[in-house]
Amino acid sequence: MNTYSVHVVPTREHEIWLELIQERPTLAADLLGCVRPDTVPAHTHARVESADLNEYKPTEYRADTVVSLRDEHTDIVAAVIVEVQRRKDLRKRWSWPAYLATLRARLYCPVLLLVISPCRDTATWCARPIALGHPGLTLTPLVLGPDQIPAVADSAQAQDNPELAVLSALVHGDGENGEKILAAMLHGLDHLGIDRAQGYIDEVLAMLPVAARQILEAMMRTGTREYKSEYARHYFGQGKAQGIAEGEAKGEAKGEAKMLLLVLTGRGIDVPDDARARILECTDLERIEEWGRRAGTVDTIDELFG
Repeated sequence: MNTYSVHVVPTREHEIWLELIQERPTLAADLLGCVRPDTVPAHTHARVESADLNEYKPTEYRADTVVSLRDEHTDIVAAVIVEVQRRKDLRKRWSWPAYLATLRARLYCPVLLLVISPCRDTATWCARPIALGHPGLTLTPLVLGPDQIPAVADSAQAQDNPELAVLSALVHGDGENGEKILAAMLHGLDHLGIDRAQGYIDEVLAMLPVAARQILEAMMRTGTREYKSEYARHYFGQGKAQGIAEGEAKGEAKGEAKMLLLVLTGRGIDVPDDARARILECTDLERIEEWGRRAGTVDTIDELFG
């Protein structure tokens, strides 16, 4: 008897979405609501379920993640199959319908398919209807692409849902409002444990484009009242101590100066050429750090130097 099974090594870009949902199962409902709010049933909590969708063993099916939405009596009101798709894969158009049918038969509840695709072209492809052959039976996957992922720029919203803020930073952190989105994420991480926050930041720093990564590093390095977070102080405090120990203080001061200019520009503070030169030419790390502490509260460049 033939067994159909394909082993694919997941990437970090694939796994981070699933880890965030497993850390906060209600995030699956939140993301589903970004695509089709009317498909999310009333529920009080959520739980990660087994992602094995096999029956009788001949064909092996395994979803990326399965989350059940439950009411106050812990009864299942719906289940969400979450698939992260970063590229086109024709086999999914055959396996996705099987996922839904198998899980529906196993849990005796409505089942929804949520496909997450950070790539706009792939998201469009995933959203194509799948004709099942039987008259009237067509599956149209619910697809969360970059256009459906909310840009979380509000600190309160980020604190309520830090995992959503992390996804927002990954997708929109290099966009027009990237600085506000990254700042909101940092505020959201303030309320998490240091290890959990550090894990999220490591992922974001690893995946952001260079320019956006530099802005995020600037926010954490300056230590300003507006951008500081407990994790940022811990993380960059460690890095700074290591850099000084290795004799890199001069190079670090140069990097701090560039980051300081990014923060000032982001706050709309006018930086004349002579002031810019003064900042970039400064090799005194302690002085740069002092300017950085002021950068979040001053209104003019003169106040920064005062």
